[in-house]
Parts: sequence; C-alpha cells; structure tokens
Amino acid sequence: MRHQSHGDIIKRLKRAEGHLRKIISMMEDDRPCADVAQQMHAVERAIANAKRTLIHDHIDHCLGDSDRLRDEGRSALDEFKAISKYL
Repeated sequence: MRHQSHGDIIKRLKRAEGHLRKIISMMEDDRPCADVAQQMHAVERAIANAKRTLIHDHIDHCLGDSDRLRDEGRSALDEFKAISKYL
C-alpha cells in the first residue's frame, strides 16, 4: 500500500544512496577515517529517519484501517507486533 509519505521517503533514501556512493569513493581515495565516519553517521541517520517516518505512517494509516485488516484476516495488534520489531 502506497502512502503519502512514500515519495518523501524515497527522496531521503536516494539521497542516502548518493552519500553511500560518496563514502565508497572517499575510502577508495584514502580520505581520513574521521571524514568517512562522519559521512557514515549521516547515512545511518538518514536511513533511521526514513524508517521512522515509514513506521509512523504505517501506524497512523494502516493500523487504523481495521476493516482492511479484518478482510485480510489480521488484527491491528498482530500488525503492530509485526512492524514494531523494526523500531
């Protein structure tokens, strides 16, 4: 199911992908470890923020749709348990 936030999440992930390529290039160019670590930290934060947005969006929009969940044979609690392992 596509949500309104997915476009923003995709942009964040593509930006992180670009940073990750840059990190690889930095390592190939023997850049200082502190610079590489700083960029790695930025990528981790970008991915963590994207994940948080995705999970919050899922909780806000999917868990409240009890009719859809019931039709699929799931409960909101089961759905929450499934997504909460990624928190």
